[in-house]
Amino acid sequence: MKKLVSSIIVLACCAGIVIGQTPAGKRGGSTKKKVAPNRRAITTDKAPRATGPLSQAIVAGEFVFVAGQLGVDPKTGEFVGSGIEEQAEQVLKNLSAVLDAAGSDVSQVVKTTVFLADMADFNAMNEVYRRHFRVDPPARSTVQVARLPRNARIEIEAIALVKR
Repeated sequence: MKKLVSSIIVLACCAGIVIGQTPAGKRGGSTKKKVAPNRRAITTDKAPRATGPLSQAIVAGEFVFVAGQLGVDPKTGEFVGSGIEEQAEQVLKNLSAVLDAAGSDVSQVVKTTVFLADMADFNAMNEVYRRHFRVDPPARSTVQVARLPRNARIEIEAIALVKR
């Protein structure tokens, strides 16, 4: 054991580390990480609040990254219905509300990812999606997943430009 501790001390010294001291040019104290100055979290009560360690969206530089939205009514916290059309419509309303809070809108969306609980819902989802992205729809990936949070039928995340 004594040999191991001696070896660690030698390695630390060779790497320029002095045990028990703060590195040169740094002050001791909080280890809290600083958030990048061009990054900010977005919160709005017009979309369901994020549950867990995530933000509804993050604006970073010229982009807004919207977390996956479910077909939940932000006022009640409950799904708007059990059908794919109802849930898809609410998902896109929630997505729009978060984009608005971030200084963007659906016309600025460049990429979406659609997660479906059942790929048999693809055509019905497409009809609702088409109504929200009428002109130059964004690039999109659509995948079927084993399960979505709260047993949702659909979840959509997006990347958009912030309007200038």
